[in-house]
Amino acid sequence: MVGTLDWTPARDRPDLLAPPVAAAVATLPGGADVLAAAIDPGLADTAAFCEAYGVGLDISANCVVLVAKRSGGVAQLAACMVLATTRADVNGLARRTLEARKASFASMDVAVAETGMEHGGITPLGLPADWPVLVDAAVAKEDRVVVGSGVRHSKLLLPGALLAGLPGAVTLDGLGVPAA
Repeated sequence: MVGTLDWTPARDRPDLLAPPVAAAVATLPGGADVLAAAIDPGLADTAAFCEAYGVGLDISANCVVLVAKRSGGVAQLAACMVLATTRADVNGLARRTLEARKASFASMDVAVAETGMEHGGITPLGLPADWPVLVDAAVAKEDRVVVGSGVRHSKLLLPGALLAGLPGAVTLDGLGVPAA
């Protein structure tokens, strides 16, 4: 299927998902199309994962958690999905889309605490309902894309369109810019 992994329906393997991800997959329209595979947690980081399991960087997507600060000191958390071949345009398109005066990556402690997921496994499935989810159009166009599962010991394989259809999702052309 994709890489050398043994993919199985994610709904049948809640042990491979963080609790908020398992809850989301169980009720998500299209959740039956989400597959999961166990991996070595030491290989959860994208480059190591892709090399070890024969998955292309061009179908692997990274989820980063952003802090968008608006005038008056109001801060909002958001998720940003881009292909692993790119980096998120945090201070440009993401910041403008979130109508923030400043946008930056959330600290690891904040990202883990606010998502209920493990660092290196954060995914937009199961995020708090009030979070915006910014999805690069290149991710949305992929027939299948590999993303985190909320934990480091597995990955998910799902249609890019499913990410674009999540509550709070906004698809943006040019969110992912070529990595320098």
